[in-house]
Amino acid sequence: MTATPAAGLGRAPRRIGPFEVPAIGLGCMNVSHAYGVPPTPANAERLLRTAVEREGVTLFDTAALYGFGTNEELVGRALAGHRDRIVLASKCGMTGVDGRRVIDGRPRTIRRTADEALTRLKTDVIDLYYLHRLDPGVPIEDSVGAMAELVESGKVRTIGLSEVSAATLRRAHRVHPIAALQNEYSLWSRNPEQGTLAATAELGVALVAFSPLARGFLTNDAPDPATLVEQDIRRNMPRFHEANYPANLRLRTRLEKIARDAGCTQAQLALAWVLSRGEHVIAIPGTRSVDHLHENMSVLDLDLPGQALRAAGEVLNAATVHGARYNEATLREIDTERCGSAG
Repeated sequence: MTATPAAGLGRAPRRIGPFEVPAIGLGCMNVSHAYGVPPTPANAERLLRTAVEREGVTLFDTAALYGFGTNEELVGRALAGHRDRIVLASKCGMTGVDGRRVIDGRPRTIRRTADEALTRLKTDVIDLYYLHRLDPGVPIEDSVGAMAELVESGKVRTIGLSEVSAATLRRAHRVHPIAALQNEYSLWSRNPEQGTLAATAELGVALVAFSPLARGFLTNDAPDPATLVEQDIRRNMPRFHEANYPANLRLRTRLEKIARDAGCTQAQLALAWVLSRGEHVIAIPGTRSVDHLHENMSVLDLDLPGQALRAAGEVLNAATVHGARYNEATLREIDTERCGSAG
């Protein structure tokens, strides 16, 4: 099965298992979850339809966790009329239970979550189904084995993993082919460079970069930590804390100059840098703005100088960023390699 990018998206498509998609997809989390007050469902659905109808997005990424199921429902409603044009990705293994986030990679939970996702997404098959987090109490072989059963039963076409290490990826890949590994990857989060960037290239696995714009930090609307509402997850991220944020803003100012000199926006520079890390890398920035959606997708028509990309990577990286990407309690839940003190 192939989802073909719309005409005019200048770069060649990239592969996820049997699928071809533009190098930039859409992360759907923030229209329901995580970054403060979400948009109205009507506005969120309008954004999703604009993405596929006007901007040529074909990879849409959601999860059972996002909005505790409401994001899957929203994506299902908005894109039901475009199902044959898109690659639909969702995740299991981390859900909301009684108002709390719970990591649960047991086979029976994975099977139940998949059935619930199919109903919410209004589809009879999920194109790409990820294990959202490694459950430390369940061998990865058992979780992936259950997901392989979903492929065999026709409920899922391909499977992936999220936020795991190269060693875990290799163990999983021996049980069933892994089509994609979704890890955080951006100028300020370089964890994949500790192993998974190379491992995915070697195994023929797509590396799907979430938060490639650094939780909105590398956009024209960088957040003011003092104004973040209580439910915004960035309030608990050390890079947005008072002790670290001013120093990170100074790095951001230097990136803005590199972007201006290259004739692009800072967000476009950041996305182009991620995509330059390998032909198997795909970025899934999220947004609530049609203008930002267009800005992001326009990267596919740019040809930025390598010097600008190198300069951006030298200014902001694991050695220069201030603060870890998550607090210590959250880092302990995640299987990915760490980048020194930056998590």
